Formats: sequence, C-alpha cells, structure tokens
Amino acid sequence: MRSARPARSVPTGRTTELLLVLTAVLAAVFGYIEVGANLDGAVPADAAAYAAVLGVPALAAHAVVRWRARYADPLLLPIAVLLNGIGLVVIHRLDRATPGRAAASAQLLWSGLGVALFIAVVLLVRDHRRLRRYAYLGALLALVLMVLPIFFPPVYGSRIWIVVGPLSFQPGEFAKVLLAVFFAAYLAVHRDALALTGRRVWRWQLPRGRVLGPVLLIWAASVGVLVLETDLGTSLLFFGLFVVMLYVATARTGWIAIGLGLAAVGAVTVGLLSPHVHSRVADWLDPLGSIAAGRGANQLAQSLFAFAWGGELGTGLGNGHSVLIGFAAKSDFILATIGEELGLTGLIAVFLLYAVLVSRGFRTGIALRDPFGRLLAIGLAAIVGLQVFVVAGGVLALIPLTGMTMPFIAQGGSSVVTNWIIVALLVRMSHDARQPVPEGP
Repeated sequence: MRSARPARSVPTGRTTELLLVLTAVLAAVFGYIEVGANLDGAVPADAAAYAAVLGVPALAAHAVVRWRARYADPLLLPIAVLLNGIGLVVIHRLDRATPGRAAASAQLLWSGLGVALFIAVVLLVRDHRRLRRYAYLGALLALVLMVLPIFFPPVYGSRIWIVVGPLSFQPGEFAKVLLAVFFAAYLAVHRDALALTGRRVWRWQLPRGRVLGPVLLIWAASVGVLVLETDLGTSLLFFGLFVVMLYVATARTGWIAIGLGLAAVGAVTVGLLSPHVHSRVADWLDPLGSIAAGRGANQLAQSLFAFAWGGELGTGLGNGHSVLIGFAAKSDFILATIGEELGLTGLIAVFLLYAVLVSRGFRTGIALRDPFGRLLAIGLAAIVGLQVFVVAGGVLALIPLTGMTMPFIAQGGSSVVTNWIIVALLVRMSHDARQPVPEGP
C-alpha cells in the first residue's frame, strides 16, 4: 500500500501579519500625535512611550501566533490591533474634553488584559473540538451571568451591569461566547432533525413542533432578558446569533422567517410595555422631536449633527464637538466622534475593517472540516457582525438605540476583553483550517 504524499507547501502569512501589526500600531500612534497637535499645537512628549505601550503587547501576541498558530489567518490579529488602537485614541481625545471623567487609562489596562487572554487562549486551546465537552456547563454559566444583573441597581435605565465599589463589568459580554459554544455543540448534533423534518408552507419548509421547542425556549429567554433588564441590544444579539447559526446548520430559509417573526413580536410587545424601551423607540421615530418640543437636542439628535458636521473628510482628531452628546460619548456614541472628526471616509474605513474581520471568520468556518468548528467560527464572527449592526444602526437612527458597545472601539472593559477572546478563538481555528494535511495515495 502506498504511503501518503507529503503535504503541499502553504504560505503561513506570518511576515504579512507582522508588517500589518506594525502598520496598525503606527496608525494609532499617528492618531495620538494628531490629537496632541490639534489641541496643544505640538507633538505629545510621551508619543514614544505611547508607541511602546501599544506595540509591545501587539508584538507579543504576534510572536505567540507565530509560535503556536503559524498557519492562522494573517488579517485577524492586525485588524483587532488597529480597531483597539483607534478606540484608545478616540477615548483619549474625548478625555481631553472631559477632564473629570478620564477613561483612556482604564481602557488601556483592559486592552492589555484582553491581549493577555488572547495569548492564553492561543496557548491553551490546542484543539477547538475539546470545547464541546463544556458546552452545557457553559450554557448554565451563561444563564447565571445573564440573570445576575437583575439583582443590581439599573445603570442609565438598563440592568446589564454588575457594580461592586469602583469596579463594574457587563456579564452579558462573556455570556455571548459561552452561548456560541453551546449553540454550536447543540446544532452540530441535532442539525439533521432540524433540517429534514417538518412540513412545507408556500416557499418555506417549517419544522415540527417538537423541533421548534428549543427555538421557542431561546426566544423566551431572550424576551425575558429584555423584560427584566430592559436591554434591547443583548436580547437581539442572543436571539439573532441563534437564528444565524440555526440557518447555517440547516440551510433552511424557514428559520429566518420564524426568527424575524418572533423577534418582531418580542420587540413590539416589550416596546409597548417598557417605558425605557418605548422612549428609545420614540426618539428613533422622531430624532429631532425633543428640539421641536423645546427640550433641546437629545443624544440621538446630537449624534446626527456630529455626522453631518464631519462631512466627507472630517474636522480632524480633536477639532470636533461630539462631546456635547454627554455621558455616552465614549461608549454608545463613540461612532459619532469618528464620523465627525474622521468624516465619512474614516467611518467607512472602520466599517470595512469590521467587514473584513467578520468575513475572515466566516471563511475560517467554511474551511473547517468538523461541524462543531464550522458553526462555532461562524457564530463568533456573527457576534461581531450583529453587534456592529445593532450599535451602528442605533447611532445612525436606522433602528432604536440599544445601549451596546462597539467592539474594540467603545469604552468598556468587559467588551474589549471578550472581543479579544473571540479573535483568539478565530485565530486558533483558522490555524486548524489552513494548515496543510498530507495528501492521500
């Protein structure tokens, strides 16, 4: 019997990754210098130190990828570094306008922790398929994390934070990764029952009732989160994630129709019953209504003014007025600062970075050979895509505001740490997908 032929040579892309990581760090440092030049008229004295603080963790992450995941996708890490760097620069710029509410230093520490966890995941998760063993335990832990904020006071109308003294974190950010692992494990086992049973109604083949049960359970849990925590964004994200992964597992458009219908019913019902959600829907329907009523411009109106003032090329970092948005300028509405000071060009560039990150995650999932890995990679990439859509749609008045954070860019330690973990898992799985295998006889 003939032995297997040696594997074909596959470019690792590590040199490309190194050059892109260095470019991402330099772009962030240039933005930091531009803020100082526009506000102070001089290059910041600590620009070199800032470059070192950003560059050393990024190069350490690259070194670990080169060592343990040498066939990983070369675009994932540089995009994460660039998005995180843009966020740090914009938060620093907003800190200069709000001296009493500095957040850049804390965000830098959280980013460092995120990179450290990225390195830990790449080193420790040698085979993504082992995560299936902890799927149901992860689902239980995710449920606990989703319920915990109910017992803490609301923050800006939503119960999505756990506040202990000066520390606070958003447990729903960690729950979404655990739920992605659980959904991938569940659907990898039951995809045939979900895809091959049911009856056809017009163009769609609808599932049987007993198969639809778990979907209704997930929908009920999402609505429960929305009702108890008045958190429209997390509810949409969780249910949207499940529907996307369900469609990928079964390739049945009927699930999309069911998902959209259930999401619409839940959102309309809670929008009518919850005053907090209802006010956000009212602002979305008439963003300038508060001005006409004599109450001044609300946050959404200020955001739209910032986008309009930025034009095509923007006013330059440090020259905008998006700080007028108020307390959410560094979190929900940080895109307004980017749109005003970097213009439509900068805003499109940021969206393209997200689009490439999500598409490379989908590409990784398609290339993987095991159903669990395929669903997990696509689910993790879908988390980023759905979150960007929900946040950007709210700030641009395309959908009601949700209160979520823009991945990597907005202020929020829980969010930046979770997104670094997502990128680490995608890096690990892209290595498994791209590494050469011996050819058969």
